[in-house]
Amino acid sequence: MTYGFVMDVPAPIELYDALHAEIGRRSEGRDDGLLLHLGRATDDGFQVLEIWESKEHCDRYDAEVVAPALAELADGQPAAQPAKQEFEPRGLVIPGAAVRV
Repeated sequence: MTYGFVMDVPAPIELYDALHAEIGRRSEGRDDGLLLHLGRATDDGFQVLEIWESKEHCDRYDAEVVAPALAELADGQPAAQPAKQEFEPRGLVIPGAAVRV
């Protein structure tokens, strides 16, 4: 079953940019199970929206790639606790995907 979440992070957009670059470096462009990723600046920091083939894919990627990258960037500092809303995606259409910015 597909899995999605929206996460609001109370941190500067520059953290998103650095994390996005580090995750890309660590994953070498392989995001097994990821169907959609979108990051954007907000008034309070940044927001991430992701759609995965399954929650298991998301959890594995988070544990193996995202968490270690974030720990390195945080340099031992406690990370801000983001608000995360999970949902079951409906009607996802991604024609001609594979854009990486």
